[in-house]
Amino acid sequence: MNSKEHGKDNSTVALTGKSIYVVGPLSPQNSLIASFLEGAIGAKCLVAVSLREIPRTAAENIEQPRLVLWDCFGKNAENCLIEYEAHADRISSLDLVALFNISSGRGIEERILAQGVQGFFYRHDSLEQLAKGVRAILDGELWISRTIMADHIRKMSNPHHKSIKNNADLTLREIEVLTMIAAGSKNAVIADKLSISPHTVKTHLYNIFKKINVPNRLQASLWAAKNLGEQ
Repeated sequence: MNSKEHGKDNSTVALTGKSIYVVGPLSPQNSLIASFLEGAIGAKCLVAVSLREIPRTAAENIEQPRLVLWDCFGKNAENCLIEYEAHADRISSLDLVALFNISSGRGIEERILAQGVQGFFYRHDSLEQLAKGVRAILDGELWISRTIMADHIRKMSNPHHKSIKNNADLTLREIEVLTMIAAGSKNAVIADKLSISPHTVKTHLYNIFKKINVPNRLQASLWAAKNLGEQ
């Protein structure tokens, strides 16, 4: 898998309290994936036939974001996008989303990345690679190939791209947090540097995402590059 390298190995740390929804057919493969992930990383893992079966996330449940692992086997790019957009109300800014069973070369990656997806897993990826990527996503990282990420950022940063007016009414503290997110800092680093708790960082992130209308850290970083560059 053409994923970025992750410096810290957390592969033996159980992610107790985290939850994963494998969204797709009730097939032996998806049951195996759910069982394997639950055993490999210690997170509760359920299989849902569609996004409709996933309960909506309560806004106060900031401590435990869910990962929606969406099965795209046998679907072309258009069908994936249509299904994702049709049920996007089931996925809030608190949720994490990753796609698996993607066929490389379809061109779906960049298009869905703009919708706030945190990662991609291809049909040829092993269960071990899937577990490693899922763990990284639940730890707040992105699991996307360097090439796709670079192309997406280059396009979004194009000066001819329509700019977004900075009327988000961010507080000074939220601007500090957002600036550090754009610099690639993780929650623990932000908490340490600003002398606040990790829970407070998550609360700031929730408020920031809501104010600037973005679903994840990548989109927040792009927003910051466009709107906070002169500050």
